[in-house]
Amino acid sequence: MDASALAGRRILAVEDESLVAMFLEDLLVEFGCTVIGPASRVHDALTLVESNFLDGAVLDINLAGERVFPVADRLAELKIPFLFATGYGEAGLPDVYRSKVVLQKPYSAQTLRKALEQCFSSMRG
Repeated sequence: MDASALAGRRILAVEDESLVAMFLEDLLVEFGCTVIGPASRVHDALTLVESNFLDGAVLDINLAGERVFPVADRLAELKIPFLFATGYGEAGLPDVYRSKVVLQKPYSAQTLRKALEQCFSSMRG
């Protein structure tokens, strides 16, 4: 899968740090994605999940002290692929999400693209 394979995908961005959110949004647009959000709180992210058609999501695990797992739970119920972006690695993940793609912060355009490709390819299999 190359960057053009990401074109047209509607990706929910969930990130509470404004500079990181802007960076994520810029990269997703560069890949040709339509960005939904960014959402900086769990409640806002859940509202966007329920009110938009989504192809995938990038979820920061810690949103101003609140864990993103209610959003991950809802995305999983809807069978929408998602990945976690975190500076803490897999250590903070519940067992149910240990198999999910984890994007280590700070990330680059290349590592984000590869993580998204891995996220989407894992949903096909």
